[in-house]
Order: sequence, then C-alpha cells, then structure tokens
Amino acid sequence: MTRVEERLTIGCTPEAFLDFVMDIERYVEVDDKLSAISCVRREGNSTEFTFRPKLPGVPLPQPKAVAQMRLTPGERIDIRLAPPPLNRFNHRMAQFAAHFTCEPVSDGTCVTRMIDLGFHPCLSWMLDPVLKRTLPESVERELRLTKQILERPDSAS
Repeated sequence: MTRVEERLTIGCTPEAFLDFVMDIERYVEVDDKLSAISCVRREGNSTEFTFRPKLPGVPLPQPKAVAQMRLTPGERIDIRLAPPPLNRFNHRMAQFAAHFTCEPVSDGTCVTRMIDLGFHPCLSWMLDPVLKRTLPESVERELRLTKQILERPDSAS
C-alpha cells in the first residue's frame, strides 16, 4: 500500500480551489497522473470522467479508468474509481482512494491532498517501491502548479 499526503497553503478561497479541481479538463494541466481524458460528465456536486492513468515512474501502459469525484462544497473532494461493472479490471488489480480537503487560514486555504494506492500482490512487489519514491514528488508538483495558477493576478479567487 502506498499512501501520500501533502499540504500546501494557497492564496485563494476553498471554493476557488475546489472549483479548479472539479474542472477536470483544466486540472489535468497540473496533474501528471492523468492523461487522455476522453469523457467528462458533471452533475451538481459530482463529476465522473474517463481517463488513462499515468503513474509516475511506471513505464507500463495502464488501462483506461473511470473516476468519480464528489464535492462537499467549501470543504473537500473525495475521489474513487467508479464501482463495477466499470473498472472491472482495475478493481481486480488495485484499490484507489484520494481526497482534497480545504481549511481556511489567514493567508488563504490550507489544502491537503491524499492518495492511497494498493495493488494486487502480483503487482505490489514491483509498483510499491517505485511509487513510494515517485508519487510524493508528483503530488507536491501538482499542488505547487495549482498554487501558481490560482495565485496569478488574473485568476479569480
């Protein structure tokens, strides 16, 4: 099991940050773990999207996946793989959960990004050591780039 949790204060409101993440077609600009988004469906506080995962440091092709994001306005976004029958192969090979939480602070929003990945034993011996080394850097980069975008003078925050 690989778990990564990173925190960063971003000079914007929780709503501005969460809106940026929920706009997955824009968020892909900062998240190198997402590629080839082919379908996005947003209804209220839920977004479902089809994409090809790109795990950092893993050169193997990865099967398409369908992810679901659930927004709790002003507070958090929870992310998971859509349940079967979607992602049937992915659910056999891996467990995935992630979230963003936001806490207002004096100079903006303290954002916590968490990713939990667990693999079937036939894969974990190979993937866990790689991801323990590469995933923290990817998550840190993701938050740093988000901060740069949301703190630009032309950004609505």
